Amino acid sequence: MKNKIIPVAAGMFFIAFAASCSSNSGKGSSTGLDDLKPVVEIQSVSVEDVAQTGEFPATVEANVTNNISPSTSLRIEKIFVEVGDHVEKGQLLVQMEEDNLAQQSTQLENLKAEYERAEALYEKGGASRSEYDARKTSYEVARTAYDNLAKNTRLLAPISGIVTARNYDGGDMYSGQAVLTIQEITPVKLYINVSESLYTHVRKGMPADIRLDVYGDKVFKGVVTIVYPTIDPSTRTFTVEIKISNEDELVRPGMFAKVTMDFGDRRNVVVPDRAVVKQTGSGQRFVYVYEDGKVYYREVELGRRMGDKYEVISGVNDADKVVVTGQSKLYDGAEAVLSDTKN
Repeated sequence: MKNKIIPVAAGMFFIAFAASCSSNSGKGSSTGLDDLKPVVEIQSVSVEDVAQTGEFPATVEANVTNNISPSTSLRIEKIFVEVGDHVEKGQLLVQMEEDNLAQQSTQLENLKAEYERAEALYEKGGASRSEYDARKTSYEVARTAYDNLAKNTRLLAPISGIVTARNYDGGDMYSGQAVLTIQEITPVKLYINVSESLYTHVRKGMPADIRLDVYGDKVFKGVVTIVYPTIDPSTRTFTVEIKISNEDELVRPGMFAKVTMDFGDRRNVVVPDRAVVKQTGSGQRFVYVYEDGKVYYREVELGRRMGDKYEVISGVNDADKVVVTGQSKLYDGAEAVLSDTKN
């Protein structure tokens, strides 16, 4: 009898255990699946007015640069200025040797006398028209040559500015390199390359803020003076010239500058920076949009960064719900549980 009781008891225990396991399995099936779903936090996005500002690198250039040189090879007698000197338009800068000028002057006087005699004879009928014209032409050619040599003997400043280079000393023979370089630095100018998409937003007279590394956060005011009319097809940009009055001459050619311009406002979707994910191995950016318990991959084109937000040019719509935490376990079409609704 004892041997018959043991199997019955064992069978009852097995049935009870199986029922218990079946009950627990059924009860935990839904919660177990939910536990496997990624938990995310979402945030609704909206359209806002976004200030369209741009920052562009540039190098300061002189408004005008003149290289001072004679047109013929002459010996330099004296240079009257040094690098760093300010000069005024018309100021004598370099005196070249005058030996050739003296010879040209004597020749010019002789030709002038012959021309005047021929003119007097022609008026009295004592010389032919051809003789008169020949004397006149010889004199005019010599006078032009003399005037040109005179200009190349006394080199004057063509602009008001500052001497930025001196390549000779007194007594040197001019050999082709500029004797002096004069630059006008009031004003100075900069050139920036602006995206084609902003072409209709740039106009002559627009203000610009310029910062130079050497002066820290000090802002210099500039103005757009030229908007170039063509687009570079290789870069999809156009060139803009900006000038700074630079009356205090703090800004010098060659300085590195950052130009900031305001192109007005544009209404675009704004998303939290936490929602933006970088595509591994590329420069692409994307977000996950939450819809009816699932998340969907959306590649986005970003505009400005504004503190902890990004302007989105394309890829996300107004009122979309974007994932801001928990992206690491997501994929396109994945089911997800909201952090504030998880049991």
